[in-house]
Amino acid sequence: MRIEIKALQQELPALLGQSTTALCELLAGLGFPVDAVEDGAGSPVLEVDVTANRGDVMSHRGLARDVAARLDASLTPLDAPALSEGAALLPVRLEDPACWLYATALLELGSSQATPAAAQTFLNAMGSTAKNLAPVDASNELLHRNGHPTHAFDADTLKGAIIVRRAKAGEKLVTLDGVERALTADDLIIADESGPIALAGVMGGDPTKVTPDTTRVLLESAYFDPRTVRAMARRHNLHTDASHRFGRGANPAFARIGRDLLAKRLQDWAGARLVGAWTAGDAPPAAKPIACTQTLLEAVAGEALPLAEAADFLRRLGCLVTADSGKLTVIPPSWRHDLSIPEDLAEEVLRLRGYDRIPSALPPLEGHPDPLAQVYLQPRNLSRRLANLGFHQTVTLGFISPELDAQFATHDNPAVGRTLTNPLGMEYSVMRASLLASLRAAAELNLRQGAKEVRLFEIAPVFFSGHQGPKETMTLGLIWGGTLGGEDPLTKARPVQPADLLGIARDLGCRDRVQVRELSPGLFALEISLDDLELPKDRVIPAFSPFSRFPALERDLSLLVDLDKPYRGLAEAMSMAVLMAAGEAFRDLHCVDIFRHKSLPEGRQAMLIRLRFQAHDRTLTSEEVDAWVAAALTAAKALGAELR
Repeated sequence: MRIEIKALQQELPALLGQSTTALCELLAGLGFPVDAVEDGAGSPVLEVDVTANRGDVMSHRGLARDVAARLDASLTPLDAPALSEGAALLPVRLEDPACWLYATALLELGSSQATPAAAQTFLNAMGSTAKNLAPVDASNELLHRNGHPTHAFDADTLKGAIIVRRAKAGEKLVTLDGVERALTADDLIIADESGPIALAGVMGGDPTKVTPDTTRVLLESAYFDPRTVRAMARRHNLHTDASHRFGRGANPAFARIGRDLLAKRLQDWAGARLVGAWTAGDAPPAAKPIACTQTLLEAVAGEALPLAEAADFLRRLGCLVTADSGKLTVIPPSWRHDLSIPEDLAEEVLRLRGYDRIPSALPPLEGHPDPLAQVYLQPRNLSRRLANLGFHQTVTLGFISPELDAQFATHDNPAVGRTLTNPLGMEYSVMRASLLASLRAAAELNLRQGAKEVRLFEIAPVFFSGHQGPKETMTLGLIWGGTLGGEDPLTKARPVQPADLLGIARDLGCRDRVQVRELSPGLFALEISLDDLELPKDRVIPAFSPFSRFPALERDLSLLVDLDKPYRGLAEAMSMAVLMAAGEAFRDLHCVDIFRHKSLPEGRQAMLIRLRFQAHDRTLTSEEVDAWVAAALTAAKALGAELR
């Protein structure tokens, strides 16, 4: 937003004598950093960065009002004598609730429409070319000075009543930029008996524009619903100074004042004569009171903050404030649409008070860990388990083509409720109902590239059509295909089978039966909702166990074991015996090799069992380890095993 320093000082005399640097620092401290300073014809011009929620400061007076609250200074009174309103000389009908208030006046112009040189210089500084037509230039000048858009119609081109309504199918309007625009039923328009004459709050129409031959003008100063104006500007790709301000929320209380100011400008500049003024509708109701407690103020500030001081800052902003028993009841002014919750008020108090007064404090560096949510732990644990089983996690797009969706979606989940209105392309136009379409494409690509075996999984949402839009469900998709084994003569190669995936589902704790689908020859997949899997029980972050600085020792036992003897029972018995003997020094026990050959006794096989030991406080001795291994051997012999 462009701000001329001279015009800002006219609105707020307290800024007279301040240097440009000091003014830039003051604005930055209020949350409006200055991006650039230009040398204007009459005064330096600032490029001020304004956030989208602060439409109230998109003018010289709006910004001056905010600065005045910080400096506790007064603004220059507006030179706008209220017009005496009478009967409507031209009927105005508000047929849509998106227009609350429509203030207008009819004026006869004098013999000259020339714009004063000072006003032309100001408009040029704002980046707006002066048209040397008083009604047009006065409207633009007031927009930049006061922030409320107005418009002037050539009154002699109007036919019948002024109507604020939604457009009808097939209606068109040539706007002031010379473009013919096809209107939709969502467009809010200003119309007369012949049809549309303006896009409300966005741009006027070309047929009713003011020209050098205009002798009578009808002024418009209204309040339009911000969401309606924003949607129209976006729909027609027509972003104007007016739509920027109406779309962020104009000041409804300024509509009549804006009309009165514009009428006075035309009287001063063009010798205009007021024929009549009238208003249709009324301003929207005042904002609801907001309760702000001292506890909240101090929690946001991080220190004690007197309630009286907070009330003073809010009153400077134009709020109506009453204090009672440790809280403030605040009614925001009509121009502050961004103040709606107590936290907004607390932030405004701190902003005006000065961010530099907020004390600095380091956050606590120690504390007990909070429990991890089950919705986080469940997919994390599943990912780790599947990675240990040899699967690779993938991430695919959540959008697919209608053709792919039709192959995997169920009859009770139609694509109509999951289809995007503005997709990147037809291949990404439907929110997926299944993970298997994307997983199949990834698996088949790997197999075509020569992969012997493909194991993929994805944990992501799938979508279901609902009455109020799509609903998502976190789902696990698994796909497995190719050839297993064949790495050595003892392991025969075989294709992946459905039973392999069923074993994975059982390992993951699936409570219900699952359906394995063959997506293509030798490529099997299944899909499980995370709701069908057990939630993890370890909800607290585990305590850190320090690593031992002492070396680990390993011992191997080669045992002869019956072919029908389960390994699990043997391992549990040996582990229990060693744990009772070695305590925490015992780390793990596992089988590293199985040997079967005709040279071994009939009905027997050889298992190589590896035991690992490591202490936290010392280096283990051979005597200790030998004793623990002997305990493991004794437990094995009790189950019929013997040392080979």
